[in-house]
Amino acid sequence: MALKSTIYKADVNVSDMDRGYYASHNLTLACHPSETLERMMLRIAVFALHASEMLAFTKGISADDEPDIWQKNYSDEIELWLELGEPDEKRVRKACGRADAVWIYCYGARSAEIWWPQLESKAGRFDNLTVVAIAPDTLAELAAMAERSMQLSATIQDGQMWLSNGTHNVLVEGHVLKPASRS
Repeated sequence: MALKSTIYKADVNVSDMDRGYYASHNLTLACHPSETLERMMLRIAVFALHASEMLAFTKGISADDEPDIWQKNYSDEIELWLELGEPDEKRVRKACGRADAVWIYCYGARSAEIWWPQLESKAGRFDNLTVVAIAPDTLAELAAMAERSMQLSATIQDGQMWLSNGTHNVLVEGHVLKPASRS
């Protein structure tokens, strides 16, 4: 018998002072049995960092041709491709060819030290690619906030984001391994 995804609901109030974006988003996330709480919470944090009315979760882990989160315009063109993990060079090339901007959030104890140096010579040439490493401590703090129903507040200012559930505050910031050459 196959295991089923666990459904999480998160009401996220985003106050992005850097972009002047203020909105509430009611998110429903399916946490696949192979997905950790750290990764699921990182999906919420990345959503909040890039929040807009057009941003949406995709099928994620169960879809080979979609990122975790994307933003499409009314012509169905991909404006923003947000990927979590350590995609291979073929997937990065595909994403950079299909989307105006691609952000990869790699995570794990050694992802920045092992995965990116192996990929950098091949993927570093893409002008629309940004790669950010998230520290394991940040992931652990995010996972500690996970509940089946969450009320979260994301405050973004001066390039930093604080995610809060009312009792815990987590500074979500990453180390940029590769900035995009164009916006």
